[in-house]
Amino acid sequence: MIELLKKLCTAKGVSGREENVCTLIKNEILKYADEAFIDKNNNVIAKIGNTEEHNIMLDAHLDEIGFVVTYIDENGFLKVSQCGGMDYRVVQDTRFKVLTDYGEITAVACCLPPHLADGGEDKAPDSDSVYLDTGLPAEKVKEIVNIGDAVAYDATPLVLLNNRFTCCSTDNRASCALLLRVAQLIREEPVNSGVTFAFTSQEETYGRGASTAAYNVYPDETISIDVSFALQSGVSPSESGELGKGGMICISPVLSRKMSYRLISVAKEKKLPYQIEVTGGLTGTNGDRISVTRSGIPTAVVSIPQRNMHTGVEIVSIDDIESIAQLIYEYIKTAC
Repeated sequence: MIELLKKLCTAKGVSGREENVCTLIKNEILKYADEAFIDKNNNVIAKIGNTEEHNIMLDAHLDEIGFVVTYIDENGFLKVSQCGGMDYRVVQDTRFKVLTDYGEITAVACCLPPHLADGGEDKAPDSDSVYLDTGLPAEKVKEIVNIGDAVAYDATPLVLLNNRFTCCSTDNRASCALLLRVAQLIREEPVNSGVTFAFTSQEETYGRGASTAAYNVYPDETISIDVSFALQSGVSPSESGELGKGGMICISPVLSRKMSYRLISVAKEKKLPYQIEVTGGLTGTNGDRISVTRSGIPTAVVSIPQRNMHTGVEIVSIDDIESIAQLIYEYIKTAC
């Protein structure tokens, strides 16, 4: 699992530029799936078993947040705009990869020395003041970088104490790793239900991939896997889950209450750890779009607790990934 997470989290796949991640995931899922393909919207779709009688779709988005290059100034600095919900408080002094037609090039976010800052106070940059420095002169930058090129975090994956993993893009590559683990479990001990795995694109830019994937597959039911807020400094226990305490099963008016409570029942029966996450409206996940696809698809959402969301040092528990994978597998076994 650790090696898989390292591979997934260091592959660059900003929304709309997911090709590298698509290829990686397709190769990984083909170790277990009967078939797999990459569709027109950069969704990776794979199937295991007979999906004609009963088809459960498991969804996890494969894209990540990042920037897009909007301008190159006379000194060769790259002006960028967010692609997804970038946290500008953590951008300064951060390493990035610019995804060019010539390959990935390293850049760092420009940071004004505190001695020259307005009054010396610490301030997060606004969206119009973020520039990246590749180290190259302007004429060379303009040869390599195109307006519209995507920019992703460049972070080193690390294993922390207590079986915790940190890197950029664990939102949502941790869930992609989880679905690959479920596929492995099914291949080792088959289930009666057919399962479609949908690794979907562009969730960070409004869920377009999940919409088209769900329309195409039109499953009998869907479980969408994402990340949600884990307890940390400054986060209320009433608004978060805890690392290492299992998946966060969402209760929401836009989701299937029957599916949510069946997940809880399975977790209790199999003595698997779980937590409850309640939302009074939309979930902020692909589940929102999938549930209203065509004439409607019964949908549940289970989230991996995560600290430091939308940064280069997101933290998840490997134990949670494994326990949620076991929960999803056991749920599928009860489907038919």
